Amino acid sequence: MLSSQLHATTDILPVAGLDRLAEHLPNTWIEQALAATGTASIRRRRLPAEQVVWLVIALAIYRRQSMPEVLATLDLALSAASEQAVSKSAVTQARQRLGAKPLAQLFDQTARAWCQQDAGIHAWKGLSLWAMDGTTFRTPDSADNRAHFGAQAYASGKVASYPQVRAVSITAIPTHLVSDIAFGTYAQNEMLYAKTLVGRIADHSLTVFDRGFLCAEILLGLTQGGQERHYLIPAKSNTKWEVLSGSADDCLVRMRVSPQARAKAPELPEHWTARAVRMVSANGKQRVLLTSLLDRRRFKAEALAECYRRRWEIETSYRELKQSMLGEALTLRSQQPEGIEQEIWGALIAYNLVRLEMAKAAIEAKVEPTDLSFLRALHILQHEMIWAVGMAPGKLPAHLVRLRTQMQFAIVEKRRGRQCPRIVKALPKRYTVRYLKKDLN
Repeated sequence: MLSSQLHATTDILPVAGLDRLAEHLPNTWIEQALAATGTASIRRRRLPAEQVVWLVIALAIYRRQSMPEVLATLDLALSAASEQAVSKSAVTQARQRLGAKPLAQLFDQTARAWCQQDAGIHAWKGLSLWAMDGTTFRTPDSADNRAHFGAQAYASGKVASYPQVRAVSITAIPTHLVSDIAFGTYAQNEMLYAKTLVGRIADHSLTVFDRGFLCAEILLGLTQGGQERHYLIPAKSNTKWEVLSGSADDCLVRMRVSPQARAKAPELPEHWTARAVRMVSANGKQRVLLTSLLDRRRFKAEALAECYRRRWEIETSYRELKQSMLGEALTLRSQQPEGIEQEIWGALIAYNLVRLEMAKAAIEAKVEPTDLSFLRALHILQHEMIWAVGMAPGKLPAHLVRLRTQMQFAIVEKRRGRQCPRIVKALPKRYTVRYLKKDLN
């Protein structure tokens, strides 16, 4: 009965405006995610679960529009005898019925599939390139969000004005596709989130870390937990080691695992080895990189230094997700923690859909995916999705071809040099600021 109801519903889904994205996200995947989490719609509704999934994804693409506006713009609600529009409360109730689990399941399935597509084209010396780093999302300042997620507390006793979600993600460096993510309360350390992700990194890969993740448990867990899984990470200023062989610029070193780390993870050895490579950054500062890539002939020091410089691609992906796509909005939308989680999963799927379409367009244009402007590609996709809603089905194939051609015009052109000094005037403060204090009880 469940299967028949799912197919009966999806046969009449009005997803004309989402056809471009539905090419990458078939309804079968959505059905599987709903069935696996027990959230499929049995009762016929104007907003069945399948439509609500697309609504949550579309809310991230059209961040500046309200839920009823997105619903009407993309014609997502099923037709009914009455021509009345779906009320805002009905949309909210539909999102609450759906919950966050189906979106989390769908993200896991889509991220694995999309990151594997064209992976060979973007490989670096036979290895896939990944970056791991952390970020935060601000939520509305509701009592439930503050109690669940918490917020940053300062030494002065002040507390951040908005609750915050702490997250650590793994991003494909060549395409900016988000492969995996762990997020939750702000109070939990990034290292704990990172430990849950390390075991899921693909084999035959190189992961570039920020120096904050320099930890024997994480790095050894990466290399020993699969086949050809390597790391590249800058050493801290106080990192100590013993040189075993090589020169000062490229040598094999041995480091001691701290007693504290071994107490937490008794399986760790007393010492571990790595390759230390010295590089010079763009500002002239010297930095030492530690890596498990020991073959100096295959992985030259210059290539490793250039690979590390690409680590900042993950910072660019965070900017694209939080500023370009979410419109520099102050916070997410939802007042409840489960709604926040649902919203984050939907935003990640939407971001990956845009990035995947950009990667496909880049292959046709014979450029790198990072050569395309994310903001311009997003605007093209937003406009084309709206135009496709009222388009006759026979014209859709030509429309989709035109969309990918339009996407190729998003290639970023090199800017000319700055002519004027970069100076910003301070804005006057119009209102007094209310600060929150720590609860000492």
